[in-house]
Amino acid sequence: MFKPKRKITPINNFIIDLPSPSNISTWWNFGSLLGMCLMMQIISGILLSMHYTPNINNAFKSVIHITRDVNYGWMMRNIHANGASLFFILTFLHAGRGMYYGSFKLKKTWISGTMIMLLLMATAFLGYVLPWGQMSFWGATVITNLISAIPYMGEMIVKWMWGGFAVDNPTLNRFFTFHFILPFILSMMVMIHLIFLHETGSSNPLGTKNNIDKIPFHPYFTIKDILGMTIVMTSFSFIINTNPFITMDPENFTPANPLVTPIHIQPEWYFLFAYAILRSIPSKLGGVIALTMSILILLSLPFSMKMKFQSTKMYPTNKIMFWIFINTFILLTWVGMRPVEEPFILTGQTLTIVYFLMFITMPMNTMMWDKLTEKN
Repeated sequence: MFKPKRKITPINNFIIDLPSPSNISTWWNFGSLLGMCLMMQIISGILLSMHYTPNINNAFKSVIHITRDVNYGWMMRNIHANGASLFFILTFLHAGRGMYYGSFKLKKTWISGTMIMLLLMATAFLGYVLPWGQMSFWGATVITNLISAIPYMGEMIVKWMWGGFAVDNPTLNRFFTFHFILPFILSMMVMIHLIFLHETGSSNPLGTKNNIDKIPFHPYFTIKDILGMTIVMTSFSFIINTNPFITMDPENFTPANPLVTPIHIQPEWYFLFAYAILRSIPSKLGGVIALTMSILILLSLPFSMKMKFQSTKMYPTNKIMFWIFINTFILLTWVGMRPVEEPFILTGQTLTIVYFLMFITMPMNTMMWDKLTEKN
């Protein structure tokens, strides 16, 4: 078993001499990559905020000014806009790895991670409104209007949020303020997430709970994390320099106009799976509940999955169901881009049922498989 040789100090204990399972694979790199992404977004965001004007008459012009006139403003804007997509790609992979390898058994770490994902989604939505293009304006109008589905006080909350009777200047000001503050709250949540992780130690691909074969985090995993960061940043740099508008909606390059509604209003790609679930429910309130539950249902896993083994790899049926879930997620994202017409309505409704059914059938499969192994 690994024993630290250095003098124990908080930084040594927390990072350098942290006992880590020797068999953790590249899938465990995404935590450090997400930390890198958060720092990149905060730094680029602060630099952009120095030139941005949160006013409906000047917001769109200020983004053009940043891109064309400010030194390296185009680079900061491209890093920040595409960095959001990179952030979500890494977040989904990180959460998917947690589901596959049973990391949700570390309850406090999993719950804090789910809260971080919710906070990240709120931050990304607020940021998408700031350029004040057509899709920004209409996206904000549609999404904030959903709150009016809350019985009795929904309408009042929406008007309070707007600062008036429609999405206007007070709304943009508020969204900018919260978009600036939330990443710092997010950073605090990440620290709490790491403290919980270091209390229990990392999970591992075998799913063994008491893994005694541990090695120091530094230099073995610091080198591995730096390599991962280098690969990701090289790929990211290539994208923002060759195709910087790959993740942006063409409609958002037109200034916001409350009198002209886009033909097809849709959020950014990373919200499309939840948007497809929202649209598949005919009731407005039901749609809003399904939308929030599409993320909050992740919180049920530590309590519903009563497994003898931690890793899903030990349960062949769950492994199949996990990949069905991943395909459902991808198809829901695709359906979210399609217009609200047949056959996309029925497809979306079917996929929504499959999405939520996975969280019921996977725990049942686990219980059946455990009983089967006990008999044998």
